[in-house]
Order: sequence, then C-alpha cells, then structure tokens
Amino acid sequence: MTELNNKYDKPDKNENGEEGKNINSSSLKNIHPVISPISAAFLGLIGGFFLYQIVGGLLTILIFGSNVEHASIIGLRLMTMAGQILFILLPALLFAKWVYHDITKIIRFRLAPFNEILLFVLGIIILTPLLQYYIAIQTFAIDHLAQSYSLINSLKILLDKLNSFVDKTYINLLTAHSVFEGILVIIVVSIVPAICEEVMFRGYIQRSFEFKMKPVWAALLTAIFFGLYHFNPYGLIPLIGLGFYFGYAAIKSDSIVVPMSLHFLNNFVAIILFFIYGNKDILNTHPSQVGSLESSIIMFFILLVLFIGVIFLIRNYYKQKIKIIGG
Repeated sequence: MTELNNKYDKPDKNENGEEGKNINSSSLKNIHPVISPISAAFLGLIGGFFLYQIVGGLLTILIFGSNVEHASIIGLRLMTMAGQILFILLPALLFAKWVYHDITKIIRFRLAPFNEILLFVLGIIILTPLLQYYIAIQTFAIDHLAQSYSLINSLKILLDKLNSFVDKTYINLLTAHSVFEGILVIIVVSIVPAICEEVMFRGYIQRSFEFKMKPVWAALLTAIFFGLYHFNPYGLIPLIGLGFYFGYAAIKSDSIVVPMSLHFLNNFVAIILFFIYGNKDILNTHPSQVGSLESSIIMFFILLVLFIGVIFLIRNYYKQKIKIIGG
C-alpha cells in the first residue's frame, strides 16, 4: 500500500476539534513546497488564465481567422478541447510537480468508493435546480432594479451583451446534427472540462490554498476564482456555488474523482436536456422569461432545505467513517 492509501495513520483533530483521525490533514505534512503555496496558487490562476484565454485566443484567431463565427464548428470544438488539455490540465500537473514534487497527493489522485460518489451525486441532483431557481429570482431582481435606477440599467445593458456572447458561444458548441457530433459535444463540453478544470481548480489551486488556510475557506476562495474564470456575468453566483460544492466534495472524499464526476454529471445533464428540448433557455443563465416569483422563491427554499439535509447526511457519513477508522 502506498503512503496515500494509509493517510489515516496519523491522529489529528477532526472538523469539530475533537481528537480523531482527519481524512485530509496528514497527507500534506510531509510535503515541502519550493515556493509559498499561496504564490503557487496564484501562479496557477494567472498562468492558466494567460495560457487558456490569451494564448489560446490568439491561436484560435491565427488558425481560424478573425471571423471565428464562420469557422468550422468541428475545428473550434477540437481547438477548445486541445486548449483545455494543453493550457489547463498540463500546466496544473507541471506546477504541482515543480512546486510540491508529489503530484498524486496534491491533485488527490485516488479512487473513491462508489457509495461516496453516489452520496455527492444526490447533492448535485438537488443543487442544480436550486441554482436555476436562484437565477430566476436574480433575474427578476435585476430587471426590477434596472427599471428604477439608470445606473443599474446601464450596467445591465453591458452585462446582457456579454451574456449574449457567452450564450451564443455555448449554443454553437452544443448544437449537433449527427451522432458523431453529439459524442464530440459530450467529450468537449462534459468530459474534458470535468478532468482538466477539476485537476487545476480542486486539485492544484485549492490544495495550494489548503496549506495556509482552513479547507472550507480554501474551497470557497477557489470557487470564487472558478466562477470568475468562466466570464459568465449572470451565472457567477451559481458557478461559485457549484465550485464550492465540488471543493467540499474534494475535501470530504480526499479524491479528485468525486468532483470530476459531479462536474461531468452537471454538464452532461445540461447537454442531454439541450439535445432533447433544443431550447437554449435550458442552459441560459439569464432566461428571457421568469415564471411566478412566488413559486420560484418557494421552490428555492424547499430545495435549499433538502440540500442542507444532504450536507448533514454527508457530514454524518464521514464522522462515522472517522470513528470506524479510529477504532
């Protein structure tokens, strides 16, 4: 057995401050980064942003020309996939190797029991519609405020333009006219981002923050950068919420496989719904029509209570697991 598989050997404090065996803390004790972990985290954030957004954007223009809208959609999908692998996944692995030497522990390369994955999947099943109802409420609030305040209305106009561009990009990526295209969309939009983004964010970046702060704060800070990274103005809060849940799953399970599975499932379901209904409002983070505000608020709080219940279920599961391991 490797040292990673024996990560429960050292007693530590659990999340309630009680003496026990913490699932995560001991695995970082023998790692000595060559630079400050905070600096390492921001190196990954800045480096990943520069490589993927700037270098990747320039390469796209060089290959397809400035009129990207008329470029081959298959080519753009392949370029998007290559950019994720070369400019997100590869830098995360290289940074982890250079700064920490032990890629396996930093990225949390460890298989998780299937029942633990299912436990977190239950949470994402509730969280996804919960965030959709939040978006409906947010949309109503923004539209209402924009009617009353000219400054907010001006800001809304700018955000609408950016949101329209983001939506159009996603719609082009998701539109498929054959089985081959459908499979390619699933690979590009669901599988590849789940692997590449989770290795970078919940692996390298969040793990770096965990050296200097409590894991929950490391997960929240990483989630904020994860949301900002996607340049989706109306989807910022939902993306932060998803990222925080992914980070929480990584902390509790100590396995990158769990947030990868959740990330994949979230994107995959959105793709399948798009294929079935062909309605961009399924994926639109700023829907043009908002249903009853009262029903949206009621459903939001019902789902919020259910989601909190799942979190307590997850916490209780790992408390029992720590007790069993502790003997």
